[in-house]
Amino acid sequence: MDKSRIVIIEDDEITSLNLNMSLQKQGYSVVGICNNALQAGHKISASNPDLVIIDISLDKSNDGIELAKNIKEKYNLPFIYLTSYSDDDIISQAKQTEPYGYILKPFEPNALHATIQMALFKFSQENKRKNDSNSQKVDNLNLEKLLYAKRDSDKAIVSFAQEYHLDINLCETYYKGVKIKLTKKENAFLRLLIAQLGNIVSFGQAMNYVWEESGATENSVRTLVWRLRNKLPTDIIKSSSGMGYFIEQ
Repeated sequence: MDKSRIVIIEDDEITSLNLNMSLQKQGYSVVGICNNALQAGHKISASNPDLVIIDISLDKSNDGIELAKNIKEKYNLPFIYLTSYSDDDIISQAKQTEPYGYILKPFEPNALHATIQMALFKFSQENKRKNDSNSQKVDNLNLEKLLYAKRDSDKAIVSFAQEYHLDINLCETYYKGVKIKLTKKENAFLRLLIAQLGNIVSFGQAMNYVWEESGATENSVRTLVWRLRNKLPTDIIKSSSGMGYFIEQ
C-alpha cells in the first residue's frame, strides 16, 4: 500500500520534529516541513501531498488560517489544523475554512493518526460524490425525472432523511406531517438536494438551477443554505468542503 504523503507547516521546531517522527512511525511519508506560508506554497506545489497539517498560529498570528484559505482555493487538498488555542473567536475563524479536523497541542500520536485517517476518508468520499454529481446535469425536466424515480411506491411523495417528505406535485416539504414554510429559492435548492440524495450538489449546479437571474456567487449559495438550515427542524444538509452540499441517502 502506498504511504500517504503529508506536508507539515509548523514554525515551532520541536513540534515539527515530533510530528515528523510520529508520522513516520505510523507509516506516513512526510514530504515537506515548512515554517511559513510562502515556503509552504512552494512545497505543496512541488510535492503534491495527500494532506497538509497547518499550525493556526504561524508567526505568532493567524497566518495559518489565511494559508488554509489559499490551499482551499488553489489546491484540491484536505488540511488539518494544529492548535494550542481554544479561543472561540479563533476557532470560529478557522471553521469558516472548513478544515478536515483539529489536533490540539501537545498532540497524542494515536489521536493524530485517527484524525488523519478520518480526514483522508472524508476527502475520498467527497471526491466520489463530486464525480457522481458532475455526471448528472440537472435541468427542470431531468430533476423531475430524478424525483419521480425516488417516489414512495406510486405516490407523488419522496421520503428523505428522518421523518421528512417532499410532495412532488405541491412542491412542498413536510417534517412529521407539518409543512415547512420556504421561499422559492429555498424550495428549489431543497428539491435539487432531494433529487440527488447522497450526491453533492455543486455550487455551479445550485447557481444554475436556483437563480434565474445572473450574478449569483458561491456566497449566494452559502447564504441560502444558512437560511435553509435555520428553517429545517434538524441538521440534514451536509457540507462538502469547497464543493457543495448534500443530504445523505
